[in-house]
Formats: sequence, structure tokens, C-alpha cells
Amino acid sequence: MINIIGISAFYHDSAACLVTDGEIINAAQEERFTRIKNDPSFPFNALKFCLENNNFTLDQIDLIVFYEKPFIKFERIIETHLNVAPHGFKSFLIQIPLWFKNRIFIKNYIYEQLKKLDYKKVPEITFIPHHFSHLASAFYPSPFEESAIITIDAVGEWTTASIGYGRGNKIKILKELYFPDSLGLFYSSLTYYLGFKVNSDEYKVMGLAPYGNEASNDFKNIYERLKRFIKINEDGSVQLNQRYFNYLYEDRMVNEKKWKELLGFKKREPDEELCQYHCDLALAGQRLLEEAVLKTVQFTKKLLNSKNLSLAGGVFLNCVANSKILESGLFDNIWVQPAAGDAGGAIGSALAGYYVYFNKERLVDKKRFDAMKWSYLGPSYDRAEILKVVKKHGLSFKIYDNFDQLIDQVTDFILEDMVVGWFQGNLEWGPRALGNRSILANPYKKEMQKVVNLKIKFREGFRPFAPAILEEDLERIFDFNISSPYMLFVAYVKDEFRFDNKQLNNLSVREKINFSASKFPAVTHVDYSARLQTVREEANPRFYKLLKRFKEKTGFGIILNTSFNVKNEPIVYSPQDAVNCFLRTEMDLLVMENILIKK
Repeated sequence: MINIIGISAFYHDSAACLVTDGEIINAAQEERFTRIKNDPSFPFNALKFCLENNNFTLDQIDLIVFYEKPFIKFERIIETHLNVAPHGFKSFLIQIPLWFKNRIFIKNYIYEQLKKLDYKKVPEITFIPHHFSHLASAFYPSPFEESAIITIDAVGEWTTASIGYGRGNKIKILKELYFPDSLGLFYSSLTYYLGFKVNSDEYKVMGLAPYGNEASNDFKNIYERLKRFIKINEDGSVQLNQRYFNYLYEDRMVNEKKWKELLGFKKREPDEELCQYHCDLALAGQRLLEEAVLKTVQFTKKLLNSKNLSLAGGVFLNCVANSKILESGLFDNIWVQPAAGDAGGAIGSALAGYYVYFNKERLVDKKRFDAMKWSYLGPSYDRAEILKVVKKHGLSFKIYDNFDQLIDQVTDFILEDMVVGWFQGNLEWGPRALGNRSILANPYKKEMQKVVNLKIKFREGFRPFAPAILEEDLERIFDFNISSPYMLFVAYVKDEFRFDNKQLNNLSVREKINFSASKFPAVTHVDYSARLQTVREEANPRFYKLLKRFKEKTGFGIILNTSFNVKNEPIVYSPQDAVNCFLRTEMDLLVMENILIKK
């Protein structure tokens, strides 16, 4: 047996993964344990979980693989500061001590962390390039024996995007784009200027974009001016006009003065009300991202005569752009790593250790959707552990020995417009809640979007919610016909369920947010889109059963599904986290395994 630990750490979204003989056993993000969103620290808790959950000690680990090469990254930091000197001296003084503290000598730092665990034999530690970890996370767990691979993110060591090809256990890198030109950093700059948090809130830009008015002159002006910031080449590579960006030498992404001069409005503050020009800027940026992604895909298709495409890197958490790739029809089959961002590097590095370092044969199981085990790779809890927490808080509860009776009751409560915390089985891997750490609500009531956003999640009211839907009901409601178990694609509601939105562009942003777009208004965005999670019985039998009961009572197996957390906190992982979230919000019910809890 060959046991390998993969680690991503020190920048954002640290994680650890355990791979045994090429099989992904467990994976978890450090933020879930520490409760610090996008926690960049060494993933000690995630690593400890991977070991203890399998009764492993470090002595049984053959190799630890880190997801990038720190010396090359340090070279980029030094060279960048030298190139922009004397600018960036303050940034240099901040970053260099951090590097000498634990980043440049990461191997020593990892060994220091491992000393907290019991072991006799220290595992070997090796390092792979950042983008190779992304390429590996995209191809190795995919259902493809061979595939074109694209990765796009902010930056690794030097690389910001790459095109590769995978066959069997081999991956070959064919093209790379280098820092400071970066599609990911361009989108992060938009995130910053719109008042959201970089490396965390980029998905808010995507969610805000449909409120833009593509037909207006204001949008067209913003779009044309934004093109001065970024040049998109025919092969999909980009060039950023560094006159407008400050990320080379400051912790601010952009030159705010020059952006304001060109765009005509200042940077939005985090709590500032959203205006139409903010929505138009989000839409213009989204369109440019889609253009660059599609050109990259077109170039990749010319480069490689493959029917399959595997994707990873933070940009491919943009499910609207992913769907544009689908619509292009350039590739027959597309697979996206569920944790496409840096956390996914932990899985990619562990699998690269198995297939590259140990040169083991890769066999694709055609019976499986992929090798990700539906992304349910984290901790689970039994009834005794849950009851201990519930009783400690003196909560009223009922145990259902018959799960069918429980879901019957829960379905009725949801149809009575109650909001339910749903805590089942193994914690999900990646940024999406997939029916094990979810908040569920009635998709038929538009008010549910406002209630869940403001009273449960404490977040911006414009944010849309995803529908979880029985896979067999998918084509009844949406113009879409492929599995989407990880919420990485969007689909559009069929015409028969749509409400007229011809007057939408005459409404204010606030009025647009309250617009009902379809028969399922709580899970349909203003442009009739929805970020889908399709559910199969084999993937999640309990969640499937709940959706099935919902279908029996309403005619459709569809429900509002959002992550079990509040604003600026990670998804809950333990019963204690779930109870804490339940008690501090206006959630009505909490279901943990077979236990129903009421306030």
C-alpha cells in the first residue's frame, strides 16, 4: 500500500488530502476546523483528520507532496520588487520577513509541524509546481483516459495559466502564461474595485453581473473603457496594462485614481449601496473573462485533437464561464475539479505523487462519475456525538428511527416556509454545499431569497441561490442535459416556467433584486439562470430521498440549497458549529442525521 499526503498552504484556502494506492480517501480544508474563512495557515487540523479518520500514523505515510515550489515563488517576489523599485519598498519590508519565517524553508517548517504528531519515521517531503498541481487535480480524478487540460488562476510561482495534455498517468505541459499578466488577477481587481474581498468574493462579481444592462450605452462605455485595462489575444492569453494596476508593489489591486478617471466612478466601499454602474462593471468584467476563457478553449482545441477537457484553477469556479464552454460545443465532455482553487492543489499534489513520483498505472473506472466520491470527503458524526452537543445546549429534539417519517415532516415544514439546517454524513470538499452541510428552503417563494440572505446568512440581498434538483427532473425544468453534481455550471429555466422580464432594465437595482423570474423564483436569477446541483440516488441517498418526497408533494424535485454558514464564516463542519449557526440566526429547524431540533 502506498499512502500519500497532499498539502496546499500559506496563501489562501489551505487543505490536506490522503491518497492510498491512487484512491482519494479523505480531503478537507483547514478553514472548516479553525473557523477562519480561507485560512492560509499550515493545514494541521485537516492533516490530523486525514490520518486519524483512517487510524493512520505518520509512519504509514510514504510521501508528503507540497503543491508548489517555494524557492521559485520567492524568486518571483524578489525579481518583481527589483523591477518596480523604488516602488513597493513597504510591501517588500512586509513580505520578506514572512518568507524567512516559514515560507522559503517550508520543508523545515512542515517537519516542525509534524513533530506535534506521533511518529518514528519521518515521511519524505517533495514539491511540485503550483500549476502542475492544478493540472493533476483536473485530470487524474476525471473520468477520462486522455484529456486536454486548462488551468487559469491568479498566479502560482510564475505561471498564471497553462494548457496541458493528460494520457494514462502522464501529464505534459504545452503552453503557459506568466506573471504579471493574469486573467485571475484582472477579475480579482474587479472584485476589489466593487468593494468585495480579493481571493474570496470573486463569485459575488459573477452573481452581480446579471443585474447589468447589456443594451445600455452606460454598459457599452464601461465595457470599451475596461478593454484598455486588458488585451485578449487570439490564443486566449492576456496582457494587463500595468499603468492601471498596483498589485506588483502594493496590497491594493488597482490604481484607484486612474480607474476612477477612466470609468467615471470611485471604488465602492464594502457597505456602500449597489448602483447600476456597479452592476454594469461586473457584467463587463464577466464578459471579458468569458471571452478570454473561450479563446483559450478554442486555441486548446486547435492544439489538441481531444474530445475531453479537464479544468482547474480558481477561474473555473466561475460557473457562467464554464457553461459558455459547454455551449461552444468544442469538446464533447467537460469535467471541472470541485475545489478548483488552491485547496484543490492538495488533491492534485497527492495524486501527482502517486502517478508521477511512484509512476503507478492509472486505471479509469467507467462505472463511476469520477474519482471524487461526489466530493463527500470530510468528517462525519454519529448520533451519540450529535446528541451530546444538542443536550449541552438544552435544545428540544426528536429522534426519528424511521428516516422516511423524518423527511416527510421536514418536507412539510419547508412547504410551510420554514428554513432548515441540514447536516448529514461526510462534510463536502470544495466551496459548495452539496446536501450534507446545507441550508434548505422553499424554492417556490421569492421571499425566501430575501429571508435566507438577510436573516439567515447575513449577506448581500442580490446574491442568488442554487437549486438542488433530481437529475431525472433536470430537463423538465431547465434547458440542460448533463450532470452537474458540484454546482459548477449554470442552466436556464425553460420558457414555460419564466415570468416576463421585458421591463427589467427600467427597474432600480433594488427592484431588480426583488423581481420574480420564474415559477421557482427563490432559485432563479434575473436572467433566468440557476447554478445547478443535480442529485443522483447513488451520490447522496438521503438528500435524494428528501428531493423525491418534495417532488411527490409539489410535482417537482427541486429545492433551494445554500451552504450552511453565515457571511464571512466557513461552512460548518461539526455538530457544535451547526448548533452555533442555528442559534444565532433565524433558522427554524436543524436536522442532524435522524435528529430534528426546534428552537
